[in-house]
Amino acid sequence: MRNEPFYVRKPTAPEVPLLVSIPHTGTEVPPSISSRFASRDIEMLPDTDWHLHQLYEFVPSLGARTICARYSRYVIDLNRPPDSTPLYPGRQETGLVPTATFHGVPIYRAGAEPTADEIAERRRECWEPYHAALTEELQRIKAKWGYALLFDAHSITSVVPSVWDGPLPGLMLGDVDGTSAAPEISDAVYAVHQQSGFTFQKNRPYKGGYITRHFGRPSENVHALQLEMSQRLYMDEGLPFRYRTDLAEKLIPTLAATLRAFIESGARRHGGAR
Repeated sequence: MRNEPFYVRKPTAPEVPLLVSIPHTGTEVPPSISSRFASRDIEMLPDTDWHLHQLYEFVPSLGARTICARYSRYVIDLNRPPDSTPLYPGRQETGLVPTATFHGVPIYRAGAEPTADEIAERRRECWEPYHAALTEELQRIKAKWGYALLFDAHSITSVVPSVWDGPLPGLMLGDVDGTSAAPEISDAVYAVHQQSGFTFQKNRPYKGGYITRHFGRPSENVHALQLEMSQRLYMDEGLPFRYRTDLAEKLIPTLAATLRAFIESGARRHGGAR
């Protein structure tokens, strides 16, 4: 790949033991890949977690570091297992290197799909560096504070018939059915959503992808949460996928409160920072 597969935003305030991961906000696609896409509609990258790098611009001011993907999830999905094992067996879902969209539309022209060697190369050049960066940063945080917090940020179009009847809830917190974070930490964050004025669910229909499942190890003092959001909360879901400042300004206070609750409940759980 021409560029590093991610970029980092450093804290602008006193540092806290929180890392924010945004694995699906990338929109870069090498020409060698995009030239094989099946249609102009696919070139518009409809399954992108649009504008999350903009929506979460406030994170450095909380004292947290952010890691953002540079490449599209159509290049490789950073929130899938390296062997593409299904996260939700029996449910339609995309894999490590997707060949169809959320709605089952082919991404590549017939006969132009990625080969096994190409998939391995994308994993080596994009997936592995991103996960190595997460691992290194969480280890650094834990060494400094004795514990680490990981927040994996996502968004999705509001209507996905294969997983939910009707529009999805606005806020969908995932703690992998109570296994990726201590209960009191997850409960403190969920309480923010219950009081937010937005519709909400916990572990339904999304309970956390590979990043949350792999890194969330509360027994080892690493707590991970995933927040999936309906994109209607902050943008126009149809082309050209416009960011709506008027909507985002109403959502950002809830996102900031979510992260503050994560930070504060983590400190209570572990007796504050070292």
